[in-house]
Amino acid sequence: MPADRLHLVRHGEVHNPGRVLYGRLPGFGLSADGRRMARQAAEYVRSLERPVSALVVSPLQRTRESAEPFEAIFGIEPYIDDRVIEPTNVFEGRRMQRVFYNPMNWRHLAQPSLPSWGEPYLQVVARMTEAMDAAWDRADGGDVVVVSHQLPIWITHLAMAELPLRHDPRRRRCALSSVTSFERRDGRWREVAYAEPASTDGAVDVGAV
Repeated sequence: MPADRLHLVRHGEVHNPGRVLYGRLPGFGLSADGRRMARQAAEYVRSLERPVSALVVSPLQRTRESAEPFEAIFGIEPYIDDRVIEPTNVFEGRRMQRVFYNPMNWRHLAQPSLPSWGEPYLQVVARMTEAMDAAWDRADGGDVVVVSHQLPIWITHLAMAELPLRHDPRRRRCALSSVTSFERRDGRWREVAYAEPASTDGAVDVGAV
């Protein structure tokens, strides 16, 4: 029996005092506020009063830490899936304000529709869809929670809504610890809800790819 609903949950605030683009770099875990945000996301899912039967998590530290409240509340073990990881990006470890002023970097900004600075959007959509399909079919009813990252969640939203994948990263509707929910109907994924249950006032959110 497949799942009933799938929730894409973004991780909480990351401890990033250098305000760099952290991408897949190791050592970037949640801040104290980030842990609070992750707890609020898990409590929001619990408030829906829907059984959660599976927890899928990106292998990066910040997502694994964001999954911990879901483990505690729903009593389920996480399944690590590399397919829901953050995309690659040539600017990892740098502050983006400095990147734009260096002509050596301009070649990486030449084709934003791909994008030319990292993993192609179509590739991200393909691996996210594979992971979502697998989690949906593997679940024995109930809901599935997938803890992932801003870009994979947002690009999945665009793809499922049949919108252009090219976009302005500053205008993504995917806040820290937000929950974007989908159902699969007639073989197609359809978004059914979006929520921002965490208090993010004053949060630092500059490291997303």
